Amino acid sequence: MQNKTIPPSKPSLFHRLIHSKGFSAFTAALMSIFLGFVFAFLIMAFASPDNALSGLQMMLIGGFKRLADVFYFATPILMTGLAVGFAFKMGLFNIGASGQYTMGMFFALYVGFMWDLPAGIHWVACVIAGMIGGLLWGLIPGIFKSLLNVHEVITSIMFNYIGMYLVDMLIQGNGVMYVSSKTRTAYLPASAQLPTLGIEHSNANISIILAIIIAILLYIVLNKTTFGYELRATGFNKNASTYAGMNGKRNIILTMGIAGAMAGLGGAFAILAPSTIMGSSMTYEPINVIAANGFNGIAVALLGSNNPLGIIFSAVFISHIQRGGTLASLYGYKPEIIDIVIAVIIYFSAFAMLMNTTVVAFFKKLFMRKQPLSSGETSKEILAEKILPKDQDTSGTTKEEA
Repeated sequence: MQNKTIPPSKPSLFHRLIHSKGFSAFTAALMSIFLGFVFAFLIMAFASPDNALSGLQMMLIGGFKRLADVFYFATPILMTGLAVGFAFKMGLFNIGASGQYTMGMFFALYVGFMWDLPAGIHWVACVIAGMIGGLLWGLIPGIFKSLLNVHEVITSIMFNYIGMYLVDMLIQGNGVMYVSSKTRTAYLPASAQLPTLGIEHSNANISIILAIIIAILLYIVLNKTTFGYELRATGFNKNASTYAGMNGKRNIILTMGIAGAMAGLGGAFAILAPSTIMGSSMTYEPINVIAANGFNGIAVALLGSNNPLGIIFSAVFISHIQRGGTLASLYGYKPEIIDIVIAVIIYFSAFAMLMNTTVVAFFKKLFMRKQPLSSGETSKEILAEKILPKDQDTSGTTKEEA
């Protein structure tokens, strides 16, 4: 008698979707954001019950009234988020994005003030200089980690302070860059400023486009190249990757260098942005405070699951609620409430694995209840697959014995 084997039915699109990593990360981020806003509403209701709903509404949709500013402020935290997320793929925690950001900003300022270049080339040279500054500041913790096995958290966080104090000292000692009467840097020449997007009353410029392109390129490098595979493999299991012949020490240095370059670009994009006031530009005030954009990048990377594409959306979202939060002051709320919301969102993001497991398990149960049996498949066979081990059939004979 001829044995006819009926092939199993192909999983549906919904089945493949709920089992994908992207779906798990997305649901975890949504749940974290939802819980963050619930917590924000409770705080607003406690502070001023009459204005709580209006304040929350402004926080949610206020950014749409200042969309150009949302993109401008999203750019530097997008770049520092890429700096943190890219290093994390290698299993490294780059907490020194603030120092790399500040050093990139200084290099961009130096070229902007001290180099006399044509208009079409000057801003490009400033951007490249910012990238080099961040790269150099990121290489140092990478070298310490690779050659001396010094933990990157210790060196990178110390270099935040070293970079901040060093940059403040160098700027204050430069009479061309620093205006002592205003306690801040002078206005950059127009040739050093980034080309604007032409949106009135906004700092929006082409840096947001460049940042998105860089994020896409990093995604391709991580997922479509041998170098990216080695980075991810080393991050998953350092010993196994070394046994497989991957050069872990070299990859650590390269990863920290690339991460530093991304943060340095964030500093360059922030300081080279055109001002809304004619004849002026963005300035830097040396007040011995570590750049907040470096630590905001950590929040952006965590919320985006360290995925370059996810970091794009998380950076825009964080910038969106920050702009909306400033408008919430119209209802008597302090802008610092946004910091609380972001902190709560990131706090809940730390439980992403638990959230992923809960949400995906719910959809799996819902899907299995509604999924019809495929042709030739009986409920007895399904029950046997659930009870018996995969290497054992219903007759009790294992595959090895067969």
